[in-house]
Amino acid sequence: MPFHVAPAIIIDGTLYTLLAFSLVTWTLIFFKVWQFAKNNYYNKRYGIAFWDASDLKAAEQLPGDMNRGPKARIAACGFSWLAEHKDPTTSASLKFRGEPQDLLEQALRKQTQEEQKRMESGLTMLASIGSTAPFVGLFGTVMGIMNALQDISKNGSASLDVVAGPIGDALIATAVGIAVAVPAVLAYNFFIRRAKHHRASLEHFVDGFLHIAFGGKAAKE
Repeated sequence: MPFHVAPAIIIDGTLYTLLAFSLVTWTLIFFKVWQFAKNNYYNKRYGIAFWDASDLKAAEQLPGDMNRGPKARIAACGFSWLAEHKDPTTSASLKFRGEPQDLLEQALRKQTQEEQKRMESGLTMLASIGSTAPFVGLFGTVMGIMNALQDISKNGSASLDVVAGPIGDALIATAVGIAVAVPAVLAYNFFIRRAKHHRASLEHFVDGFLHIAFGGKAAKE
């Protein structure tokens, strides 16, 4: 333990660290709420327009303002792959060696993974804050209690009035740590569930795209 550093400085540093954790947590929460809401809106709008199109060519020519969101980017990846596959100048390259349906599926799954990474970005930070904040608060409490005991030893008095105040102040750090951790953990669990639903929706869209691209009949969402 760094005895040469004043315990009060360590305690204050702990509280400021928890404050920073709290700011990061709520910033991520508001950002993820906005991100999920935006992508859900774009996905729903594009999905309706895509399935209402007469064929893939018509779906590819949807207006620009409709081509937003994860599903639109996955479809754009599929349209791009199909165009390159039909182009004799590029279709002979190695990346087109193999079954076309398998190759297109690989391209679409890769784009789906990229979209999922975007949706899950920041969730690791929430999980880390949720798991470490209580321990950071506990560290501040331990340092505060040690500081209080040292002061009691110096004063030579262990009455309730002398002990209760400093120890009560030290316990604030643990309370703050828990208060920071709870919303981080709850938000992490909520967004993880939403991300799973989001991925399932994208994978269903990929399956439909593949069926349509190769003459099958896809079920609409």
